[in-house]
Amino acid sequence: MPAKKRIHVMDEADVRREIARMAREIVECNGGIAGLVLMGVHRRGTQIADLLLKEIEQIGGGPVSYGSIDITLYRDDLGTIGPRPVVGESELPASGIDGQTVVLVDDVAYTGRTMRAAINELSDWGRPRRIQFCVLVDRGGRELPIQPDFVGRAVTVAKDQRVEVYVPELDGKLGVELRTVEPEAA
Repeated sequence: MPAKKRIHVMDEADVRREIARMAREIVECNGGIAGLVLMGVHRRGTQIADLLLKEIEQIGGGPVSYGSIDITLYRDDLGTIGPRPVVGESELPASGIDGQTVVLVDDVAYTGRTMRAAINELSDWGRPRRIQFCVLVDRGGRELPIQPDFVGRAVTVAKDQRVEVYVPELDGKLGVELRTVEPEAA
């Protein structure tokens, strides 16, 4: 069995610092919180969005509309997942998304396919005035011309590495690591 090597990228304090910075950037870029909707992308994007929501509401001085989105049925690789994909529930904010600025929040940006799927699902719900993309980690490697507007940290990732984002609700801790799988010895 190949050995796995972990490389520390961000600990809890680093993640919280990046979340606070991104929250300020979102509020500044949008001229406040009026008409702002945060949408977390399942799974870990929803927990990152929750952290951002608290910071944005503190900075903006009021409540921000919030929802979550499960893009499973909008994936372009649905056939490779298996015959019975597990589909979570998407939740549209009470304010809706028509005419709003929607900030899609995910944990990692990679190929751009997750954001494409999220945009496709949003278009089934309504017509936002604007869609922005916020990620905790941008690992590069786009296959589609979709770039995040707000990035916690950009990292260089080798082909044999994977970005692992940990959130307390699912993993018992908050942080980011790169995991490398070493090739087996011959």
